[in-house]
Amino acid sequence: MFEQLQKKWNVGGLQMALIISTFAIGGSLTGYAGKKIMNLLGVQQDWLWTVAYILLIIIIWPLAVLLISIPLGQYSFFISYIRKIGKRMGLVSSRESVDGSPENHTSLLTPDSRLTTNIAIFASGTGSNAQKIIDYFRNHSFIKVAIIVSNNKEAGVLQIAAKENIPALIIEKEKFFSTDVYIKELKEKKIGLIVLAGFLWKVPAILIKEFPGYIINIHPALLPKFGGRGMYGQAVHEAVITGKEKESGISIHYVDELYDHGKIIFQAKCPVLENDTAVSLAKRIHALEHEHYSAVIENLIKKQQSNKP
Repeated sequence: MFEQLQKKWNVGGLQMALIISTFAIGGSLTGYAGKKIMNLLGVQQDWLWTVAYILLIIIIWPLAVLLISIPLGQYSFFISYIRKIGKRMGLVSSRESVDGSPENHTSLLTPDSRLTTNIAIFASGTGSNAQKIIDYFRNHSFIKVAIIVSNNKEAGVLQIAAKENIPALIIEKEKFFSTDVYIKELKEKKIGLIVLAGFLWKVPAILIKEFPGYIINIHPALLPKFGGRGMYGQAVHEAVITGKEKESGISIHYVDELYDHGKIIFQAKCPVLENDTAVSLAKRIHALEHEHYSAVIENLIKKQQSNKP
């Protein structure tokens, strides 16, 4: 039964345990509070007492589980869960999507806060950043890595996808730049944010148009310096060292139609040492990427959801 619920609610084992604990503690708190209130009201224990007690429990239970869910870190799940119950009972009106149809999916593009946001990770190489992002959101209450997309069928990130049991999509260049076939697949997955993590193709305008403000990238230098066509991997670090820069770092930015040009969301710095090579500098840059990228993604999603009307 628990395995079926885990799949239905799309949660990991740890979160499932916390959800069950919230139900149990919240239920106990509801029963205790209900009896205390009934004693204070002085209602005799007959059919009227039973009816009043049931009505009181119905009122108290949502408040109790929400209260317990806060210290257990499950508030996002339970506010969504209670809202769904309210919709089924006709107590909460269903929102409509931007095209006027009933809301039937959850992503950054829906107005309800803290509903599951599905992430698509685009990567071309080994996928070290992808692995860190997957680890970070493994048991997250409202963010899920839903698909790995790669333009390289030999990419190590595909092995990570297989190991983590995450769907993978290998894209072809002509289809990627000339058709909307992959956009349809992303929409079928209800993707709310596209995260580039070492993806070496320029993102086509058609994809940017379909996901405006919902595509981000991480660049291994302090933009606007050392960005643009050909500026990726070791080439960036070599350029930084050749330019005798005193510091380098990472830049997380929105993606637009130009290379490394979109608005910067976050930057972190590290020193460039006198005896640095591209390899040694890359190690410190990778450490910054692994430290910050996932947290920035989470904070960005929280901010974008809270800004929804």
